[in-house]
Amino acid sequence: MKFATLDNGRPDGTLLLVSRDLRSVAPAQGARTLQEALERWDDLEPGLADQYRELNEGRCKQAEPLNPTALMAVLPRSYQFLDGSAFLAHNHILSEAWGFERRTETQPPLMYQGLSDHFYPASGSVPFRSIDDGIDFEAEYGVIVDRVPLGTAAAGALPQVKLIVLLNDWSLRAFGPGEMKGGFGFLHAKPPSSMSAIAITPDELGNAWRDGRVSLPLHVHLNGELFGRPDGSQMSYGFGDLIAHAATTRNLCAATVIGSGTVSNFDARSVGSACIAERQALERVATGKVLTAYLRSGDRVRIEALDSVGRSVFGSFEQKVEVLD
Repeated sequence: MKFATLDNGRPDGTLLLVSRDLRSVAPAQGARTLQEALERWDDLEPGLADQYRELNEGRCKQAEPLNPTALMAVLPRSYQFLDGSAFLAHNHILSEAWGFERRTETQPPLMYQGLSDHFYPASGSVPFRSIDDGIDFEAEYGVIVDRVPLGTAAAGALPQVKLIVLLNDWSLRAFGPGEMKGGFGFLHAKPPSSMSAIAITPDELGNAWRDGRVSLPLHVHLNGELFGRPDGSQMSYGFGDLIAHAATTRNLCAATVIGSGTVSNFDARSVGSACIAERQALERVATGKVLTAYLRSGDRVRIEALDSVGRSVFGSFEQKVEVLD
């Protein structure tokens, strides 16, 4: 199934089912919001699946054309957003350039607790305070789970994944080093993230959902030019590992969002990157200096995952940086 959320003027919007080809939508039966649907997933899923089938077959009487500009983030706010760093390639590239600790798969994944009271929509302007804050995008995959009990092991975690999304985990790089050195976690370095307008159930990916990984490249464009197309299959820790890590000391409530961290590949020099900081690290190693600047007002970021025949899976991010100073 595919879902979206219509902006109805209320914080959580109205839940919609979306046809597989992303052309039609209809109000979801049985749940007003995605939060409600996830809290009652076992009860509602059969009826939603029937309605989704009718929508794809053209038999849904409430169907209307999809209007991307009328959509919010598919989950406009959540009780919890936990973002990992599941691609060791990203860590290794940055460590080579800047001397960070080089991590291995024998260590637990890194994870921080991010803002969850608001996710920016996939289209439109995103506000920032100043270009001096080092504005960067970070394209990544994410999953949304139903309730996960404390102590759930990685092997038992993947069935709790109900939906998959795209995330743009915006970063303010000027704050990161100081906050990491303080040892108390991110605050100013991590403003609200953006979430795709479309969420999908794992079965929609077919064999591109393997071992708790989305095995599709993310196509990232900056101001109309291809910036990178790293593949999600190279996660060093799968989403099962990330969920289990998050649930080590706590229950995860329904609609908890788990992010993969920046999608990154070890052959980044050829496939490109999903954030500016990684490209800067590659430039520093190759030339001894940084050539690519962080984002400025008016810059446009496009992020999209395409399936094996070139169809958009989650819709696309079409976002414009708006600097307020």
